[in-house]
Amino acid sequence: MKHISVNSAESDNPHSDRTPARKGRFYVQRFILILLLILLLPLSSSVAKNVTCSRLPLLMKSFLANHYAMKDLTGEVKDHAVDQMIKIIDPTKTLLYESDVASLKPFLRRVFASIQAGDCAALTPVYDILVARARENEAMVRKILGSDFKLDEKAELLIDIKKRPYPKTRKDKEELLRKVVQFQIENNLLAGVSLSEAKKQQIHRYELQTMRVIKRSPEKLITTAAEAFAQALDPHTGYLSPENYDDFRIQMQLSLEGIGAVLSSDNGFTVIEELIPGGDAERSGLLKPKDKIIAVAQKNERPVNVIDMDLRDVVKMIRGKKGTQVTLTILRQAERTYRFHVTLKRDKIYLKEQEAKITYETRSFQGKPYKFGVIDLPSFYGDEKVNKSCYEDVRELVAEARRQNVDGIILDLSRNGGGLLGEAVRIAGLFLGKGAVVATKDNQDQLTIFVNGSSSTRLQGDDVEVISFPADGPGDVYSGPLVVLTSRLSASASEIVTGALQDYKRAVIVGSDHTFGKGSVQTLSRLPRDLGGMKVTTALYFLPRGKSTQKIGVEADVRLPGLFILEDIGETTLEYPLPAQAIAPFIEMPGKAAPRWKPVDKAMTDELAAKSAARISKDEKFLEIIKNNGEAAAKKDVIRISDLRKEMEKEGGGKQQETPTEMKKKAREQQTPYLNESVNIVLDMVVMEMNRTMPQALRAGY
Repeated sequence: MKHISVNSAESDNPHSDRTPARKGRFYVQRFILILLLILLLPLSSSVAKNVTCSRLPLLMKSFLANHYAMKDLTGEVKDHAVDQMIKIIDPTKTLLYESDVASLKPFLRRVFASIQAGDCAALTPVYDILVARARENEAMVRKILGSDFKLDEKAELLIDIKKRPYPKTRKDKEELLRKVVQFQIENNLLAGVSLSEAKKQQIHRYELQTMRVIKRSPEKLITTAAEAFAQALDPHTGYLSPENYDDFRIQMQLSLEGIGAVLSSDNGFTVIEELIPGGDAERSGLLKPKDKIIAVAQKNERPVNVIDMDLRDVVKMIRGKKGTQVTLTILRQAERTYRFHVTLKRDKIYLKEQEAKITYETRSFQGKPYKFGVIDLPSFYGDEKVNKSCYEDVRELVAEARRQNVDGIILDLSRNGGGLLGEAVRIAGLFLGKGAVVATKDNQDQLTIFVNGSSSTRLQGDDVEVISFPADGPGDVYSGPLVVLTSRLSASASEIVTGALQDYKRAVIVGSDHTFGKGSVQTLSRLPRDLGGMKVTTALYFLPRGKSTQKIGVEADVRLPGLFILEDIGETTLEYPLPAQAIAPFIEMPGKAAPRWKPVDKAMTDELAAKSAARISKDEKFLEIIKNNGEAAAKKDVIRISDLRKEMEKEGGGKQQETPTEMKKKAREQQTPYLNESVNIVLDMVVMEMNRTMPQALRAGY
């Protein structure tokens, strides 16, 4: 067994503070960065700027050598790579025919086999098919948008691409393109563009699509093959071209310029994956993850429809000079299908605006007031360059809450998508004290356990490494009633904290049925000679009782109705997720003595859940959320022009539309019932404990 104490480690980080008091924390930061960004097997230094056929086999071998689970180019991996390549070249199923796909699948399977041998000549026929189909689509759209074009208000489109079949005949494709174009035109009309101008924009759009396909030469399809192969391994592994690698690095920085949103491409739509705390996208209060961006407009310019547009082109339109404005047209289907516009200011996103915050709520029971602290933690941030740590921020907030004599604390992780592992481990320690928090197991079966305080683990053997963080003093650890608010959006490091607190029976977990379920670790490596980069899944997380959060997440003790359609969010909705695993438990209660805090048992959570369910059944806001989710689920796969028109009329009501301030207020109100119910639950905990400890004679008259 190897043991590393971050207190005694020397740091060679040139940016770290040299004072002994803070050396330990910066070593932790450096260690985690190394954990996340450790270099993979290097390729030859003679690699050219673009992926070449001769270098692609080396790239594929490097992915397999470093991946947590996939070690060989099996038939299953080849099949997944073929499927991914088809999705990359035709993400909306509007380009290829069913017969094209049927013939391409076995052909591409042989292509990947030949690529192993350094032969990429077979990609040329694939390129020829794509060019022919793109030109065909352009001609069809010109015909559809001829002089006799009329908008069909009854038109509807199946937007769930997984359920959309490939067209079998030319007639089928024309009908599909007619529906797609109908909605593209409608979006422009609702944005105030004239019909004639909207038709010109759509024709130009398909002209550009044809040009992009033509520019994707057989040589560039090699890069597509690299991307498809990486995506075939698991949802979080990917090959990053030089341009995409730079984009990814920008997203990972703590200081960004832009609107503050992480975007992805999904079935032809540009999707908001994450709102960066402190960015204008998050500050607006109007946007949510999974919102679709369907049009982008610069200041004083007409919106440009971006459906089916390459993600990199959309990002270029949204990015811009600090201080300038950009207007996004949003399609939302989480609650109900509707569209709206959001004007955002491009700016620099500073870490200070991401900081953890605390607010206070009061409740009364039998005439006695109770006070509770709500700590909102949007991410597990940290930046040694500016001497910033979310652990230190939360420690100060916990100390403040104790000075306020709060009767309980709610830790809000419902919007927390993860962050630095070291910060998460130490924040868990603020509520647990000493003990093991999380373990990682890499592709060499190396087990690393992260521990707060000097500690040993029950696991034995030389293949176990213990990373020890400084222990919090008795005055820093909060031992009172604790509720953790989560959702399906709580992922990665937030699942580690939530799961550890649950494993130790330290807190009541409140939220959606379970958290996201991302229990994997990715490492990022820049490839030599500007080839781009690799992002590879190299390890899994494990909670103290030995379970992984992978795919299953952390189950809530008390379930609340979700703001979203749950089956649309989570690791299980992604393609090729790694299975959940388990290891031997390594749980350690703080010290050898009984914990200072009251352990949460099943009897308590069952009673809390029953009380909560009774309140929710009478709560108008929760009942409305349940109703909206039901309506959304009934029609989530289909979008209708008539629905868009109705929603636009509803939003305007024949009068001036709601102001951004009004919309922001509504967005805040959506979170209110969840926070209110979390406070109610922690009050229930206080009352239940009070009744348990109160003498029977007093309890009878209370």
